Amino acid sequence: MSSRTLMALALRGYVVVFFAYLFLPLAIMAAATFNDSRFPTVTPWDGTTLRWFGELAADGAMWQALGNSLLVAAGVLLLAVPIGIATALFLNSVSSRAKPFLYALILSPLLTPGVIIGISTLIFWRQWGVGGGVFLTVLGQATFIAAYVMLMVTARLQRFDRTLERAALDLGASPWQAFRRILLPFLKPAILSAAVIAFLQSFENYNTTLFVVGYDTTLTVYIASKVRTGLTPAVNALGLILILVTVLLAVAYEVKRRREAVAPPR
Repeated sequence: MSSRTLMALALRGYVVVFFAYLFLPLAIMAAATFNDSRFPTVTPWDGTTLRWFGELAADGAMWQALGNSLLVAAGVLLLAVPIGIATALFLNSVSSRAKPFLYALILSPLLTPGVIIGISTLIFWRQWGVGGGVFLTVLGQATFIAAYVMLMVTARLQRFDRTLERAALDLGASPWQAFRRILLPFLKPAILSAAVIAFLQSFENYNTTLFVVGYDTTLTVYIASKVRTGLTPAVNALGLILILVTVLLAVAYEVKRRREAVAPPR
């Protein structure tokens, strides 16, 4: 057996192990949804049932927590994405020695533990009469999620040909027209990707959210509290639904992308 064959087999084995490591926990979680056990487990198997979907439908607190998580994620998108784009454009226009310092300063929230961000956000805004809740959760999460958006937009800006923008200005376009018709379409893929990352980062955040959410409850905080009091497979049912929705959205996006790729130019 040649070394090339061994390398090909090793690569295939690595891919199999990688995807098993990635998807096997999700498969086990999905299987536990249909186990009649009152605990989220697949062993022992007490029988196949669908009653946990009914338990999920009747759990109003969980649905309210899910709604709060979606509301917070939407607020973070509206706040973090424009801030991240503006910050990336600002850093791209800076050509002085202060650029590395500004870059490190803007990235510093990513290196700060979420607990510290949550506590400091709560202490700061309480001095201005703003208590914990959905609004403060949006502010706390946007503090560091905007840095993710900035990184992705900055990476896209590195490949932008500035001569296109200068040519548009020379032909009489205003700075806003040059931005809207040349730079913004170029940044669109990065902005959409950054928006997805920002949404997911907000939806799954726990450390920062725990200190600023107040009497409201997001899904991660609710599930953490249920772990202490008794977790049921209804959480697995919700996780399975979220996985299916995510897969359907990904498939729909891929189908749309392929249709656009083969469509004749207008």
